[in-house]
Amino acid sequence: MSERAVLHVKGRVLVGPDDVRDELWVVGGRISYDRPVGAHDVRTVEGWALPGLVDAHCHVGLGAHGPVGDDVAEKQALADRDIGTLLIRDAGSPSDTRWVDDREDLPKIIRAGRHIARTRRYIRGYAHEIEPEDLVAYVAQEARRGDGWVKLVGDWIDRDLGDLAPTWPREAVEAGIAEAHRLGARVTAHCFAEDSLKDLVEAGIDCIEHATGLNDDLIPLFAERGVAIVPTLVNIATFPKLADGGEEKYPRWSAHMRRLHERRYDTVRSAYDAGIPVFVGTDAGGTLPHGLAAAEVAELVTAGIPALDALAAATWAARTWLGRPGLEEGAAADLVVYESDPRTDVRVLAAPRRIVLNGRIVG
Repeated sequence: MSERAVLHVKGRVLVGPDDVRDELWVVGGRISYDRPVGAHDVRTVEGWALPGLVDAHCHVGLGAHGPVGDDVAEKQALADRDIGTLLIRDAGSPSDTRWVDDREDLPKIIRAGRHIARTRRYIRGYAHEIEPEDLVAYVAQEARRGDGWVKLVGDWIDRDLGDLAPTWPREAVEAGIAEAHRLGARVTAHCFAEDSLKDLVEAGIDCIEHATGLNDDLIPLFAERGVAIVPTLVNIATFPKLADGGEEKYPRWSAHMRRLHERRYDTVRSAYDAGIPVFVGTDAGGTLPHGLAAAEVAELVTAGIPALDALAAATWAARTWLGRPGLEEGAAADLVVYESDPRTDVRVLAAPRRIVLNGRIVG
């Protein structure tokens, strides 16, 4: 398409779960619901259109051993884009990916800065590893570096205990979260187990990643405080293999990881039933490949979340939560077109017909 070309999307445009229109126009990279006057160079795409998918837990610029080069980060971002993920919340990365913002052909990224972890209590090369007395200072630093989010590591294996355990004392997370909020940033935390969750939620945290430790005692607290979860079920699927690898040295940890895995679908469905906001995230980067957003939506459906709400967790609801527009008049035209209705069968998300980013067809 040329710079002056007009794109006409027709068929069924899913502006919202209950707002379905027959067509939209893309003029100058922006969405319009009014037919442009005097348009001559028009390209038409037909099908079912959705806002670009959201991966709310993704790590562009992160590899198995820490930061990767820009060439690898580019391939990661392209893999996400090519499945229709056009908005990423980068939930922690040691790489500087600001250069992506200058690329019209790559997904938009909302950054949470670099992970903040306790010394020797996370994957080597990923995080700032600090002690509790330094948490407020590092939260302030990452709040200023990020795009309105800060990422804590809330629990990890304690080698002396031989099991998952909280990484921060209550007073430290209270002070850290308060500092982030003072600076206008929200806070999320990596949490696999149960024990760290109550303190984090009561300290005012905004979101929990993975949240496999949610149980009947904790769910009402999450619901009351409106704390969102991003379950990353495609990542939780790796727990049995991780448990097998640690069985000999940390049998207690391995057994715990298997229990968390076994109840993962019940955990997510119970959270949804209680009204806890649930969003799509893949945990791509590190050891997981990129481009898994469609698979994660399907996992939410397998967990028992209705298809329309699982779809919303990757589109309309996710964009509202992150403060980014969808298919609104005047918004940047970031959308994906499918052969059939994704509300009926979310599996169609794995095969986009056309991908439009900043008003240009890129796939």
